[in-house]
Amino acid sequence: MEILPAPTTVAATTPPGSSSSAVLSSDFDTFLQMLTAQAEYQDPLEPIDNSEYAAQLAQFSMVEQQVTTNDLIQQMLSALGANDMASAANWIGMEALVQGPAVFDGTPVTIAPNPPISADEVTLIVTNAQGTEVQRQTMPLGAAPFIWDGRTANGSTLAPGEYSFEVESKSNGAVLVTDPAMTYSRVTEARVDSGATLLVLNSGYMIEATNVLGLREPT
Repeated sequence: MEILPAPTTVAATTPPGSSSSAVLSSDFDTFLQMLTAQAEYQDPLEPIDNSEYAAQLAQFSMVEQQVTTNDLIQQMLSALGANDMASAANWIGMEALVQGPAVFDGTPVTIAPNPPISADEVTLIVTNAQGTEVQRQTMPLGAAPFIWDGRTANGSTLAPGEYSFEVESKSNGAVLVTDPAMTYSRVTEARVDSGATLLVLNSGYMIEATNVLGLREPT
């Protein structure tokens, strides 16, 4: 009588959405019943070698241990994700320093410039959501935060909306570099997706927490 094949294929047929450990326990009971039936109906003249039983049990045990290990790893990853979420939740309501558009609703926007030391002239370039330049404004030299209040040269205020900022640095009238400006945006939501902690800003943009360069209390 032939020896039953090792039940590695049984473990591989775990139904989607079910618990691995529960299915393995059920499969192991079935496997023992099959071995018992095999021993009961074996040919007395050609008894089954005990080493074959041991080999099949060992193989099944290895599969069981591997699935258990996988379950433990998944639990650890879930726990880490929960910790990340708990940490990110503390950021909600804070102002994050990021590179990208900012929402202007009448409240001044804080710009964090970083012009070269050799620059003798620094200009803030403001564009609207359509990519149209709407303002150029001279900024003080240095890396001190600059408050942009949305006021134009004629004293009017730009319409509420999304604006992007660039810092143009010059020396002796020649442009040295034009860089995207860093701005502070309020964090409205935190998410964990595929192991990455994501932050939703009041501008509607979503960024990874690792791209945040600074945090501060809302002003």
